[in-house]
Amino acid sequence: MRATPVPEFMLEPAFDPAGSGRDPIGASAAATKGLNIRHGTILTLEDINVSFDGFKALTNLTLYIGVGELRCIIGPNGAGKTTMMDVITGKTRPDNGVAYFGETLDLTQMSEVEIAQSGIGRKFQKPTVFEALSVFENLELAQKTNKSVWASLRAKLSGEQRDRIDEVLQTIKLDASRSRPAGLLSHGQKQFLEIGMLLVQDPQLLLLDEPVAGMTDAETEFTAELFKSLARKHSLMVVEHDMGFVGSIADHVTVLHQGSVLAEGSLEQVQADERVIEVYLGR
Repeated sequence: MRATPVPEFMLEPAFDPAGSGRDPIGASAAATKGLNIRHGTILTLEDINVSFDGFKALTNLTLYIGVGELRCIIGPNGAGKTTMMDVITGKTRPDNGVAYFGETLDLTQMSEVEIAQSGIGRKFQKPTVFEALSVFENLELAQKTNKSVWASLRAKLSGEQRDRIDEVLQTIKLDASRSRPAGLLSHGQKQFLEIGMLLVQDPQLLLLDEPVAGMTDAETEFTAELFKSLARKHSLMVVEHDMGFVGSIADHVTVLHQGSVLAEGSLEQVQADERVIEVYLGR
């Protein structure tokens, strides 16, 4: 059993808010209900190591995410970005190290289901929606406690649940498509729908893997505005290769390389870092 982290872990600054338009601890009470975040840090990773058959996927990885922060993670293929998110969501157990959600939830001792129920939502690069169901039904299914498809669809929505779905439909700009089968949506709209399926669960931390891959310019621009608005109520970790998109949304950028943090700071700072230029950006 891992020991509860000492206060120093939580007092480590999650990011430098200088120049950010948002308060790093400005998340709403609803978004952090029940989670101990009194020091303003929602995610703590310290000295995380993960090996696969002798290959070091993560090496002493240390990372802090602030409440209400929008953090972008960049780095070359094989840098450890996916493995890091696997550790956070319980899909991969670290060999050692500390992983805490808030101050008291030890992610290394929790199942994937427990982690999801605690308030961490993950979106993979390829959208996964129920294509035969309508947009509304996808959102309805996502917020049910009973995950049996037909049991969920037979259950009657409360007024509060219906209002929440309506709110999310407006947020992701799919209100006009609420009755449309999800399989008929564009690639970008499916991405928005999957984000909506996370939002109806009211997660405190959203993990988003290459969310604008394959999107049109207009969809990418909307995604940037959407993420910036979500960061007022949620914390977001976005893995992305599109530097233009990263520059339009990030409070803070972390560069991973060979399973460790290579550099951190504003996008301008990491772009000027000679190590980052050498291993990732090029000249």
